[in-house]
Amino acid sequence: MSLLGNLLWITIGGGILIAIGYVIGGLILCLTIVGIPFGVQCFKLAGLALVPFGKTVGDTERASGCLSVIMNLLWILVGGFWITILHLIFALFCGITIIGIPFAVQHMKLAALALVPFGRTINDEV
Repeated sequence: MSLLGNLLWITIGGGILIAIGYVIGGLILCLTIVGIPFGVQCFKLAGLALVPFGKTVGDTERASGCLSVIMNLLWILVGGFWITILHLIFALFCGITIIGIPFAVQHMKLAALALVPFGRTINDEV
């Protein structure tokens, strides 16, 4: 089921465009030494944006550390808030139809990760 969902997500759900956007953002952020941690988070988001079905987002063991809190605050202030709002808007539009509800759920998953990506990990569903 997740293979079919991912194929539909990539082809008609816009997953490839979202992933390309995150990869471009990650490459631009990785041009500076200060931006490398933020670029890595963009690559994490790109991986989830490409194939979100069959994946879950969880906390790492060191998620409560001071550094991840500071980095998440910087992420939110610089652009994470707006990325999250965009995913919520996409989820609203996808959720209008019955067929789009699974895509809306995936956008909600991306919105949660886009708000606070530091200290989070992407796992396969069991």
